[in-house]
Amino acid sequence: MQTTIRSALTFTGRGLHTGRRARMTVHPASAEYGIWFRRTDVIGRDPMVQAHWSAVENAKLCTEISNAAGVGVSTIEHLMAALAGCGIHNALIEIDGPEVPILDGSSAPFARALVARGVRELDAPLHCFEILKPVEVRDGTAMARLEPADALEIDFEIDFPDVAIGHQRQTLTMANGAFLRELSDCRTFCRQADVEAMQAAGLALGGNPGENAVVFDGDKVLSPGGLRRADEPVRHKMLDALGDLALAGAPILGRYTGTRAGHAMTNRLLRALFADPTAFRIVRCDPARRRQLPGTGINTADIPAVA
Repeated sequence: MQTTIRSALTFTGRGLHTGRRARMTVHPASAEYGIWFRRTDVIGRDPMVQAHWSAVENAKLCTEISNAAGVGVSTIEHLMAALAGCGIHNALIEIDGPEVPILDGSSAPFARALVARGVRELDAPLHCFEILKPVEVRDGTAMARLEPADALEIDFEIDFPDVAIGHQRQTLTMANGAFLRELSDCRTFCRQADVEAMQAAGLALGGNPGENAVVFDGDKVLSPGGLRRADEPVRHKMLDALGDLALAGAPILGRYTGTRAGHAMTNRLLRALFADPTAFRIVRCDPARRRQLPGTGINTADIPAVA
């Protein structure tokens, strides 16, 4: 069955890149609605923006979606990951600014609140995209691929010159609350030089190391309290990937592999997938398939207490 949130839930905070404070409310929605954003601060233009791969306009530093009127919402990936990880398929998200609040830089604040509020089943069947053959995109040494698998699996590899990050790889199946337990608390990260460059360009204005991002400088972790997990960076990349894959419009049954991949490459991968009708099929999620999806059988105890 499709689902939605049981009742409305509000978050407030600053955007990481714009620094603007926003109030955001996640509302229940009917079956087949999907995930939509509504910019409540926009007057005279269409305020509705669909959370869909085809609406992605900018995915360099974060995932940004926009509509034909040029109205957009950015940094949606952590919220989208939380919705997918909590098994929520339909929601209307009202926001009075251009960027989703960064909160602590992870999905945990969103996920904890969503699980506590509860999920309501809707009288409509849930369908998934089943991957039938490998689809791959590359850009130099970076690569993203989808291939057949019985469940949603994520395999991610990163390699940074900073000693404190270095080479990391992790593979997880997203069933049975794995997203909440293993990924939801992992924060966005960057290097100190990148922070300085972004701030000089008028970006990262809402960033506060230790509160909403992990900042690295060579062999040092500058954020107070250090890392939540030894491999927090690669796990956050997996969190991002889940959020970006959620823009498919329905859950995916397949294995995602990312090597030095980012938001833009995952969006390119979805575009390549849907450009090839022989690479996937739409299947009804019977109970067996439903058990392989994120969000099945979860509870607040699955979310790490550190977040």
